[in-house]
Amino acid sequence: MNIHSCCRPPSSSLPPVRALRSASEDTIITALHNLQALYCPLRLPATLPTNKESATKQVDSGYVSEDDNEVTPPPQQQRRFSVTERENALAAIRADAYEKDFTIRWLTSLISRAYELPFDSEEAREKAVDDAAFILSSFSDSPTNEEDEALTRDFTFSRSNGDEVKIQINDAPLTGADHTDVGLQSWGASIVFSGLMCEAPERYGLDQLPEDASIIELGAGTGLVSLTLGKLLPAMGRKARILATDYHAAVLDNLRTNIATNFGDGAPVGTALLDWATPPAEHAGSANMLFAADVVYAPEHAAWLRDCAAHLLAPEGTFWLVVTVRSHGKFEGIPATAETAFEKYEGTRRPNGKVLRIMAKERLEKKRGVGRGDENGYMLFKSGWTEA
Repeated sequence: MNIHSCCRPPSSSLPPVRALRSASEDTIITALHNLQALYCPLRLPATLPTNKESATKQVDSGYVSEDDNEVTPPPQQQRRFSVTERENALAAIRADAYEKDFTIRWLTSLISRAYELPFDSEEAREKAVDDAAFILSSFSDSPTNEEDEALTRDFTFSRSNGDEVKIQINDAPLTGADHTDVGLQSWGASIVFSGLMCEAPERYGLDQLPEDASIIELGAGTGLVSLTLGKLLPAMGRKARILATDYHAAVLDNLRTNIATNFGDGAPVGTALLDWATPPAEHAGSANMLFAADVVYAPEHAAWLRDCAAHLLAPEGTFWLVVTVRSHGKFEGIPATAETAFEKYEGTRRPNGKVLRIMAKERLEKKRGVGRGDENGYMLFKSGWTEA
């Protein structure tokens, strides 16, 4: 038997990314189980069956099958084909760097498109995302994985004077078991808002920033907003100290990579670990402008963000917050939680009696080909210190 004739590696067996929207739930779940059997057969995630029957039943990986044209060998020889040659074939696929890269990109795409896919229930959708994240974690856990797999994305934002702001971003795959580390990827809110700032910087007060202004981005993720400001402001003849902050160590590492890629030495953008619950005292009241894009996923997030912003924002400062609008799923109604967090809240006051309030809001439209399928648009909130 020719081993290569019976191998079906991921690149030739997984449903194409462009066809995921039309793939059935069973097709997607089967593909995930096949990948689990291939790349992490000894590690069962919590969402996969663990009962005695399923544990003892051999999973068909979908990557090796008998050649229907072959003459059926004697039982002993048949067992040798199904175990020895099968495992050799699977080992060859596991060691193939191209197949691993293809699989990582496919899983990352599946996670980012999860809310577009035709699952029968939200529970099934979340289970699929958990399974995909689990399989991705096996690559980061592998001792042979010497370098992080990633996707480089190039963004070009047009300015009103015809110039362009170009940013290159390293979008790392969601390789951890905790797929809430969404900061490893650039999401629609940061892309749309970065483009709008380049089109009309005066609309967001960028032309009115004081000399050597202090700008802080909260939950910076890949740093797209900070990097855009780092290139846009000098082109406007303005100077600013930009600090991109996040809480996750892996996100900060990727953020530093993106800063080095776009600026090299002497970058106008720095990084810092920042916990919204305990913002650093040295930055109290220092930020002339705060930015945050797609960082609110629960009511408590909005409250923590509000308190952090109140701690950091200068007396005449402005806080720009972009919240993603989703019409279904567990993140439906999140923009309202941001408004509720600021409404009538007087827990933090300036010495002059002013409180942090939402001063204006605007609906931003989703752009074709930008953001996840469950995104319907974005709410932009402008907050600042005002009379109670």
